[in-house]
Formats: sequence, C-alpha cells, structure tokens
Amino acid sequence: MHRWRSGRRPAALAGRVAGAADAATRLARRVPAPWPYVIALFLGAKLLLTLVGLLTLHAWDGIPAAPPPDEALMWAQQREISGHRWISFWFAWDALLYLRLSELPLTGAPWNDFGFPLLYPFLARPVGALLGGDNALALLLISNVAFLLALWYGYRLAEVLLGDADAARRFTRYLVLLPTAFLFQAALTESLFVCLALAAFYHAERGQWLLVGVIGYFLAMSRSVGLLVALPLALVLLRQHDWRLGPRHLLGYLRIGWPLLLLPAGWFTFMAFCRWRGGDWFAYQHAQQTGWGIEVQNPVPVLLDGLTGEPRDAVRVAFAVVVLAILAAGFRRRDVAYVVYGVLMVLVPLSMGPPVYKSLLRYLLAVFPVALVLARWASRATVDVWLTAVLAVVQGALFVLWLSYWTHMII
Repeated sequence: MHRWRSGRRPAALAGRVAGAADAATRLARRVPAPWPYVIALFLGAKLLLTLVGLLTLHAWDGIPAAPPPDEALMWAQQREISGHRWISFWFAWDALLYLRLSELPLTGAPWNDFGFPLLYPFLARPVGALLGGDNALALLLISNVAFLLALWYGYRLAEVLLGDADAARRFTRYLVLLPTAFLFQAALTESLFVCLALAAFYHAERGQWLLVGVIGYFLAMSRSVGLLVALPLALVLLRQHDWRLGPRHLLGYLRIGWPLLLLPAGWFTFMAFCRWRGGDWFAYQHAQQTGWGIEVQNPVPVLLDGLTGEPRDAVRVAFAVVVLAILAAGFRRRDVAYVVYGVLMVLVPLSMGPPVYKSLLRYLLAVFPVALVLARWASRATVDVWLTAVLAVVQGALFVLWLSYWTHMII
C-alpha cells in the first residue's frame, strides 16, 4: 500500500503541474498580441540585468579604489535611497538630480534648478504620493512602465514600417539590445522620451494627428530635443500626401497637421515655468551654460575633434559615427522622416560642444531608427543570431563598466 501511494504522489504532482501549465498557456492566449512577447522581453531583460548587476557589484566589493574617490559621494547617495542594491544601482548622476527635482517645493523659496526639463521628475510627484512619498521608487516605476510601453509601441510601429510580425519582433529585441539600453530601466529620461517618440510616430503613421500633438506636447517637455521632433513628424504627413506642395495643399496640411504646433507649445510651457519660478524665460539655457559649459555650436567640428581627442571621447564619438553610418546605409525614401529624426538625435547633442562627450552614449539611445535598419538587415536567421549576440556582448560590457562606478564613461 505504501508503495502504491508513494507512486501516486509524483503522478498527481505531475498532473497538477501540467494543469497549471495548461492554464498559464490558455491565459497567455487570451492576452492580445504583441503583449505576451513584449512582456516576456521586458521581464527577461529585467531579470538578466538585475542578476548581472548584483554579481558585478559583489565582485567589486572590497576592491581598493572601488568606487573611485570622485564617485564615493554618489555611492553614498545610492545607499541612502535604498538598502537594496538591485534598486539603488539604478540611480547614478542625473538620476539623483531628478530625484531632487521631484522633491523641491513648488512655492516659497526661489527655484534655482533649471538645468533639466521637468516632465519626468514632476510625474514622480503624484506617483510618489501614491507610493507613500517614495519619489525614488516612483521614478523607477515611471521609467520601467515607459520602457514596457515603448516596446509595445515599437513593435506596432515596426509592423507598419517593416511589414510583418517577425521583423517587428526583431526590432523590439534590438531596441532592448542597443548598446546602452540598460539605461531604459534606470531613473533617467531615456525610456520616457523614447516611449513618447515611438508613440508619436506610430499614431502619425495611422493619421491620428490630434493624438500625435498631445503626445508631442509632453515629448517636448521631456527633453529639449523633443521640440525638434516636429520636423520628422511633419515629413510623415508630407509622405502620406505624396509630397504635394502648393498653396492649396499647404492649407490642407495645416488643417490636418496643426496639432504639431503643440510640440513648440510644450517647450514654451517649460519656458513659462522658468519665467514664473526664476524670472528668466531662458533659465534653462543659462543653467546649461553655467553648470556644464554648454554653448550651441556646429556639431561637425565637435564630432571630428572628438574622434581625434582623448581615447574615451574618441570611443564615444565612434559610436555616434557608427549610428550615422547605419542610418545612411539603410536609407530608403519611405524612411526619410526616421533618418531625419535619427540624425537630429545625434547632431543636436553634439551641437552642445565637448561637454556632451560624457553623456553621448546615453543620448544615442534615442536613435531608435537604428534598430529598424538592423531588423530589416537581419531577415536571415544566421545574421539575426550573430547580431543579437554582438549587441548583447557590447551592452553587457558597457553595463558592467557603468556599474563599476566608472560612470564618467556613461552618464
């Protein structure tokens, strides 16, 4: 009797496991595409980066000069945010400034922090209130939700532009594997900006221009370069009407595409905030000049000087050159709006001058059209496998470098 019962238990357990698996499969089938793929990709990236991050930090524990002396303050600030390293390591440099901006009172003492557009830290205020006043957790939650939505919008946009689900899956995977894509999960603006940009282009391709304008309003409030996305979005509108020009057609474009005016309105809203709290419409520009020595200039000499300058700067600028080369090599007439967008995302940061070198690898993450080109090139399975492996290795190396507190390479 004992043998019979013990033999039945594994069989019963196996049956329950199989039943649970079937239930999970049925549930997944009820979730509309592409959510199962997008969620799996998001969770896979989250788990893998968390594991690599914790192992890397553990390996550096006790090693002299880790963190380097000039990073010690940031390391201490991370520990103040959370005792859990899988949370705290996502806060570095600008993330700490966003946290400060999310906590500053809106009234009372004069406001002196105008170096960053305020959409991201200001979103953390109501979300943080719902989380019991934990604005740090709110910033991470906003970044990760935006990352998940960016993957969904990226998949949908790639379906429209590339024509099939396989190519859309490749694009979404490459978006996760871009060299500094781990920053999508950090308390930074990258995921929010890219999510809003992808959403704007997706709805533009569907001709939903009022929605494009509303999204674009917030896009322009998230980063200064967001204002300029109005240009490639306008090119989408022109393409949809066969590039027709003339007075009659221009009136038609204005009737359909007037919501694009909401993009400059978004940046004007931030300028109005600067005037209200600081007495200066151009407080952002002045803060950039004073704090980081940023002055608008010709981006081409900045790029060329970077290639022949300090080795770290040369590596960063080389990434920018590769991005521009991929955009140029993958150019198609239908893609002109996305090429213009990509070039803007490279040249506008470079127009800020040499101080941008430190953050260039981060800013290049906004150039999502690179992943569109790669997805088109990797239609063969062998190319896809090798490209996936190379991107994963490059991102892994940069992630470990970032976690080792040598963040002067990636800020």
